[in-house]
Amino acid sequence: MLQPGLARPRPPRGMAQSHSGVQPLSSYSDKHFEPLPKPIGEPPYHIDLETMIPGIGKIASKQKRLVFHTVGDTGGIKNSDYQDAVAGQMKTDLAEKPESELPRFFYHLGDVVYYNGQVGDYYSQFYEPYDHYGPPIIAIPGNHDGDPVSGQTSLDGWVRYFMTENPYIDSDICGDAPRVTLSLPNVYFTLNCPFVTIIGMYTNVPDGGSIDSVQQQWLTNEFATAPADKALITALHHPVYSFDDHHSGSPAMADALQHAINESRRVPNMVLTAHVHNYQRIEREIAANTPTPFLVAGAGGYYHLHGMTADVGHVDSEVGAKLVAHDQFHHSYVTLAVGADSIDGVMTPIAETGSKKHKTDTVPDRFSYSARPLKLKGGATISL
Repeated sequence: MLQPGLARPRPPRGMAQSHSGVQPLSSYSDKHFEPLPKPIGEPPYHIDLETMIPGIGKIASKQKRLVFHTVGDTGGIKNSDYQDAVAGQMKTDLAEKPESELPRFFYHLGDVVYYNGQVGDYYSQFYEPYDHYGPPIIAIPGNHDGDPVSGQTSLDGWVRYFMTENPYIDSDICGDAPRVTLSLPNVYFTLNCPFVTIIGMYTNVPDGGSIDSVQQQWLTNEFATAPADKALITALHHPVYSFDDHHSGSPAMADALQHAINESRRVPNMVLTAHVHNYQRIEREIAANTPTPFLVAGAGGYYHLHGMTADVGHVDSEVGAKLVAHDQFHHSYVTLAVGADSIDGVMTPIAETGSKKHKTDTVPDRFSYSARPLKLKGGATISL
């Protein structure tokens, strides 16, 4: 029962998920599962990076790696300075990095446009900030992209750029920052790349995320049929684990991933998430003796950053998730380099000298994990 003056409760301290069990309905939210737009491709909704970057296979083979940017929650509503600073440094990477370290695309982890993915805000929050970011920007939708207001259809703005049957320049909204639209086959899809397969989910609008049985079956099949000679990365907007003080991790998303892992026997080499507006690197052992990193990379430009409820080294006693690194004081983005043997990464924080939250020097988080395919052994099952 709602009581006068009561606010949404904070996540419990030191816990990587807000609670155990099935995500409950919240008295503080009227967000519900939104219907999905019609796919423009055929199941199983695969798209090859080569179609967007001709010759990328040869380039990656020569460099022995594929490098790309990733982050979410970029929409620069209220104060665009933070998004501009992150986008500016990403564009600097394109100008200054040597060929072997050059990012080839940007994989966006959702919440492109706040607060409701409006078509009219795509210029200020998408086209203009990345006006000279030359490589393709590929995305999964976030909850704000899919949460419509009156007169909208869920994901209409996202679909208008990312899911067009015939690529074109949408001059009605891109203005002086032209960018050719993409033809992603569906709101959830698999990106086939050199060295890595990236399975991108759409976790919809409700608190904690939600997927239907059709996407669950698709997810399990994609895990089961992913190439055995490549790394596997799963990307979703709502995090499985998060030690933040605003959203926390989602038991619903944990359930979706654990079903796919248990039924397919395939374990992701890395899980990319956003939604929480900070950076966290969390490890959880799924395959024997091999930690799986769960990244929260949601500090891509939205003005308000989220604090933490745990320190580095803390382990959630219920789910076994360990907080390895975090940054709650800076906006940031992640660069990943995937090769035959390893996934190497760095989180680049952006100096914000005008911020009252600025307490530490800008220290990148560097990491490396195995890119070798991982599987559950024997009859083992896991619970996330």
